[in-house]
This record gives sequence, C-alpha cells and structure tokens, in this order.
Amino acid sequence: MATSRTAVDLKDAVSEHISSHGAPAIDLARAALSHPETGYKEIKTAAATAAAIRSLGLDVREDIAVTGMTATLRGGSPGPNIAILAELDALPVPGHPNADPDTTAAHACAHHCQLGNMLAAAIGLQAPGVLESLSGSVTLMVVPAEEYVEIEWRNEQRMAGRIEFLGGKPEFVRLGELDDVDICMMTHVTTEDPHDGFGVGGTNTGLVAKFVRFKGVKSHAGGAPHLGINALNAAHLAIAGIHAQRETYKDGDTIRVHPIITRGGSVVNAVPDDVRMETFVRGANINAIKSANEKVDRALRAGALAVGATVEITTLPGYLPLAPNPTLTVLHRANAETLVGSERVREFGRRGGSTDMGDLTQMMPGIHPYVGGAVGRSNHAEDMVVDDYNLAVLDAGKAMAMTVVDLLSDDATEATRVISEHKPAMTKDEYLDLQRAFLSERSYTE
Repeated sequence: MATSRTAVDLKDAVSEHISSHGAPAIDLARAALSHPETGYKEIKTAAATAAAIRSLGLDVREDIAVTGMTATLRGGSPGPNIAILAELDALPVPGHPNADPDTTAAHACAHHCQLGNMLAAAIGLQAPGVLESLSGSVTLMVVPAEEYVEIEWRNEQRMAGRIEFLGGKPEFVRLGELDDVDICMMTHVTTEDPHDGFGVGGTNTGLVAKFVRFKGVKSHAGGAPHLGINALNAAHLAIAGIHAQRETYKDGDTIRVHPIITRGGSVVNAVPDDVRMETFVRGANINAIKSANEKVDRALRAGALAVGATVEITTLPGYLPLAPNPTLTVLHRANAETLVGSERVREFGRRGGSTDMGDLTQMMPGIHPYVGGAVGRSNHAEDMVVDDYNLAVLDAGKAMAMTVVDLLSDDATEATRVISEHKPAMTKDEYLDLQRAFLSERSYTE
C-alpha cells in the first residue's frame, strides 16, 4: 500500500520541485524549437527528448511508430496507469521566425512546449516522497505526427507499409501502446485568452483527409487547347461544387471543408493534365463527417465529369472529435486555479480544429486542456511564438502532475471512480474498424 501523505502535501511538493528543478523542461522545449521537424521525420527532436527523459533516470522505449517513445514512473503500489502525452512534430509555416530554412517547418503550434510540460510533470512527480505515496503508474508517451500535413508523402509511407495511419496517436493505438493505459492527458499551448492562464473543457471537431488527383490530357495551351482536357478546370469546378454545399450543413455540426491545390500543372503553355488537391472534411460528430464527405465526393466527381477528366479520390482516416471527461476537467481546473487564480482559467467551448487526442478520449477518460503563454494571430500562423515558458512549460506541467496526485493518492480512489463511471464511446477494436472503414481509394471517369 502507498504511504499516507495527504494529496495537498504531495501537490505542494510537486509544485515546489518543478519550480526549483524545472530548468531542463524549458531547455528541452527550446531545443525542440531550434530544430523543427514534421511528422514521422522528427529524428533530432526525438533524440533530444529521449536524452532528457533518460536524464531523470528513466528507461526509454524508442522507435515506436517511427519516432515515438514511452517511459514509465511507478508508484509505491499497483494501480491505474495514467498517460501524459506530448507531440514531437512541427508543421510547414513559411515566414515563421523559427522556421527551418530548408523545410519551412516551425513550431507554430508549440508542440515543443508539450515536450517541456510533459517533462516538467515527470520532474515534479519525482519530488522526494511523492511516487511512493501513489498507487499506480504514469507513462510518458511521446508521439509523432499530430499535425495532419504532407498528406501525399504520408500516404506513400502508408502504401509502403511503414505506417497504417497518418496520425501518430492512431498508430500508437494500433500498435497496442495504449492497451494498458486507463486515463490520458496532455496540455496544448494556445494564443487564445487568457494569455496568462488556462483554457479547460471544450470540444474539437473530427476529420477525414482527402488526397485528390484530376487527370486530363496535355496539349498546347495557346495553339491547340481544344485537343486537351484541362484538369485544372476540373479542380476549379469541383471547388465551386464544394462551396455550393455549404448552406446544406447544420450549424451545430461545425462542418469545415478547406481544400488546397498542391499541383496546378507543369508549365504555363501546356493544358494542365495532372492536378492535385488535398482537403480535410471536419465535423463535430461522426455522422456529420460521413455525410459531408459524401457531398465533397459528389462535387469532385462533378468537376471531372464537366470537362471529361478522370478523378482519383483517396479518403484517409483522420481524427475523431475530442470528448474530455468532465470529472478530470474539474480536477485539472481546480489545480490550474491554484496556480494562476480562478479569474485566469476559462471554460472553452466548441472549437473548429482537430487533434488525434480526440481518438483517445473516445476510448478512455482523458483531457486536453490549453495553456496560454503564446502570442500571435492564431496557432499555425507565422507570427505565433511562445513568450512565457514558465507558464506554458512549468505551470502546465505542475497542473498535470497535481492532477495525477489527485487521481493516484489515497490508494487511487479518485482514479478508480473516474474509470468506473466513464462510459467510452467505443472499444479499441471498434475504433480501428471505424477508422479502417473510412479508407477509400476510387477512380471515376466519364
């Protein structure tokens, strides 16, 4: 049985230990900022993270889902396993002050701070007397590829058998890394108010991703356009068809469809015969995503039909809507308020973005709170930078570690209650079946 120090005493010890020993967590965040890498390519970031975790005396299992890793802190007696997650990847953001000059990758979503606040939580839990007072374990889970970008390249990796899912957490689920996890949490940095506090609760949309290729016939654009089939025109008509569907979406379903053309032709004096698009189809629930996805497919087919082109549509499983556990949210909020004051903790509502943390919350109790400390127009913008590492790394780590104490102290009474009362939307097998059912590769010709 774990020792009997009170949760309040343990949380004080956690917070003080992070304040006095948390410098390596900020160092890790700044190191990751200096070498941003996109999903499944996070070689330098993974190496720095593994070294930082090992510096705490922990064993690290590496090379999970290409670049991911795990490490475990064990309490004084058996009990539930809580995963604290962090994401390795950056995303392409040309013009960002910290962008890689060759790849344009930048931490404009501040995943580098997640690495830091995860490490800070681990540092706090290693305060003298804390772990031995807890019943259960904490798994540090470092995942690749949360940003759903470079779809064409990742789809090539999928077809080559290197991955099955384009997102890192779905890969971790497939590989069984979450099989022994009972509760999950992570903290994401945001530019939203309060800049000096936390955002808790709230939901995110889910998504499917689409890679689309229009195939036409090349011909001289000035001398013989009538002999060609313009694949770019097919794409333009398809985008117009997608726009024409927008009034059919229910407001509460939060449908978001935002295509980009990644290849618009080869040379200006030839009729474009190979045009490629990527898009997400986002929604607040699975049925809404399925319905909107069908409408997008109709528009894509219509664009090709109108000019006599061929369209190849690859639909890829993406992420599920975020569903934070209410009890965990209350616990975390109370700890955040202890750190920054109740006036600086705000309840977030429905949000239009997506995260594969949503997938985990469909299968187990979990939370995905936000922390301030960043400025800029929005996440993913070229001016998004972190200006308060003490908040984004140290305070965020404190709040998670203190929530772990709430859950695993007193013989894990609170964690046991959360787990027993939680009604997951699906099992692991049901989740994998659903995601695999979204995969579709079809070609349409007039």
